[in-house]
Amino acid sequence: MNARTFAHRQNRTQAHCRTTVQGIQVVCEKEHQLAEKRQQMQQPSINPLESTTEPMLISSQQEQELLIRRSQAKEAAQRGQYTEAIEILSKLISCHPESASEYNNRGLIYFQSGQMDEAIADYNKAIQLNPGLASAYNNRANYYAAQQKLAAAVVNYGKAIDLNPVYIRAWINRGITFRDLGMYEQAIENFDCALRLGTLKANIWAERGRTYHLMGDWNLAMADYGRALNQLRSVNVGQVEGASRLQQRVESWLDDLLKPLSA
Repeated sequence: MNARTFAHRQNRTQAHCRTTVQGIQVVCEKEHQLAEKRQQMQQPSINPLESTTEPMLISSQQEQELLIRRSQAKEAAQRGQYTEAIEILSKLISCHPESASEYNNRGLIYFQSGQMDEAIADYNKAIQLNPGLASAYNNRANYYAAQQKLAAAVVNYGKAIDLNPVYIRAWINRGITFRDLGMYEQAIENFDCALRLGTLKANIWAERGRTYHLMGDWNLAMADYGRALNQLRSVNVGQVEGASRLQQRVESWLDDLLKPLSA
């Protein structure tokens, strides 16, 4: 179905800590209220609610009813009526208890509503039922990132990419997480790979630009911010989910970058 997308404020409260990713110690930069912003930054696994990927012995009429109920859950979540969305998905789970996709979808609603324990329980159940469901690993990684368990997040994004090498959201999310770990070169590599997949370019340019910005490479940062804004301004932002927020954030980042030059 909540780029997992960006920070609203530019005044960054910085701290440093040690973390480990696959045995390598790195310095990670923490932003003030990073856990809260993570729920805005990370690219969700699916939007709209994911269709099932596992075989289910149901009739075409039942399948149609399933799609209708998922659509109803999505619409309820978009209105902020998370309790209603969860109730709909819980009923689907009671009818299809072996459907990993339904657990994954409900986990995402739990995550969006801030019910983190319930979210991770559903993601784990989805992966138990279907270890090949890449979006469940992406969602679980989002959870770990929101909990500041960045090493675990990187591992889960990597699993999602292993299962689906063209999973652009996982590439973007892993890039964001590498950036939060201070591993800027690895972040750039992930954004470059994501760009080759051909979609979500404004998001990728924005995130890569932010990474160059934090690296101190202002020329490359300005170039990527410009590319992102040019694409966003060339479309009707009202027709692209999150485009208006993304444009505001990129403009804020660009203002932050240019501020020292105007002082």
